[in-house]
Amino acid sequence: MRRGFCLFGKNATMENLRNKVAESGIITLDPAKLAPLEDVLGFDLRDFLWHGMVLKEKEFREQLKAIDWSAYRGRLVAVYCSTDAIVARWAWMLLAQYIQQAGGACRFGTPSQLRQDLLLETIAQLNLNDYEGERVVIKGCGDESIGEAVYVALTMKLVPVVKSLMYGEPCSTVPVYKKR
Repeated sequence: MRRGFCLFGKNATMENLRNKVAESGIITLDPAKLAPLEDVLGFDLRDFLWHGMVLKEKEFREQLKAIDWSAYRGRLVAVYCSTDAIVARWAWMLLAQYIQQAGGACRFGTPSQLRQDLLLETIAQLNLNDYEGERVVIKGCGDESIGEAVYVALTMKLVPVVKSLMYGEPCSTVPVYKKR
């Protein structure tokens, strides 16, 4: 071993290093891994508005007929309007009908809202047997932004069954709950 700074201590070797995090028995739950993998398409009515404010029925129907709906087959579509506009309820119904006829499915809301709704549905269906009496850390850092509602839902779902609940990473956690 070279002389100088050593991260492993005076008598440490690579052979006797231990991964204490792996040995801790902590279960890491990554909310991003619970998210449905299917890609959500967005359909923004903003582009169909007259003067950016109102949806006109005749023009809207003509525009919908001109769309190639094959791209929506088998897809989940978030339908929304990104501007503050007057959109009649029949317009959402008409749009939903076109998406359904194309073989897709849709829900009202932005793509990020729809992803969060799907994630919350997945959390509601979690098998709690996997977490009963366990020490669980809910991963807090990731590539995908997960809304606060997801962390609240996970906490409400897990607290009744876990031994302890933490937030963060197994090597650096914030305690949230510990069964007494």
